Amino acid sequence: MSVQTRWLGRVAYTDAHALMKQTLAERIAGDIPDTLLLCEHDPVYTLGRSRGAAGNVLDPRGVPIINVERGGDVTFHGPGQLIGYPIFGLPEHRHDLHGYLRGLEESIITLLSSHGITGQRDDRNTGVWVEGRKIAAIGIAARRWVTWHGFALNRDVDLGYFQRINPCGMDSTLVTRMVDHTSAPPPLSVLAEEASKAITDWWMTWTSPG
Repeated sequence: MSVQTRWLGRVAYTDAHALMKQTLAERIAGDIPDTLLLCEHDPVYTLGRSRGAAGNVLDPRGVPIINVERGGDVTFHGPGQLIGYPIFGLPEHRHDLHGYLRGLEESIITLLSSHGITGQRDDRNTGVWVEGRKIAAIGIAARRWVTWHGFALNRDVDLGYFQRINPCGMDSTLVTRMVDHTSAPPPLSVLAEEASKAITDWWMTWTSPG
């Protein structure tokens, strides 16, 4: 079954979350194919299920703080960031959330490499890293082996927002962006198309019964 991609543009987190839940229910019911929602958010801090996540919010300055279902700690979403929510049904031979996370990382590494940026994994911390700093955060949830939530790739996001938290429980200096490593990253809409291809290519290969 193919992957359906939807580019939502800039959308409030609460609206995207509601759409994500609706899409999740439809995918669990088998009414729609695997669906990748891509968007950009208004500024928001989200708290994952990690114990003590709220304590890593230092100075939100009026930015909304929302508790969510994904794993992980606190992170920031905002303008200049590509957000991806894969609502994918893991086939029976791929009931492997760890492998799924590694695949998302690999897809983002593939995308970055097309822009001359060398992304890497960190065995101790989920996400994609460039020269020791995190360029993409990943936090997922699953219900009946259907995934939701996803990733945030920093294009040219304002790093000042990260200085008001301990992102993913770490020091804010450990965050970087594409614009810090290449002079001309593509617009978010183009980046979304590239992300869709990279993720779809990996997904179709990884879930192939052969």
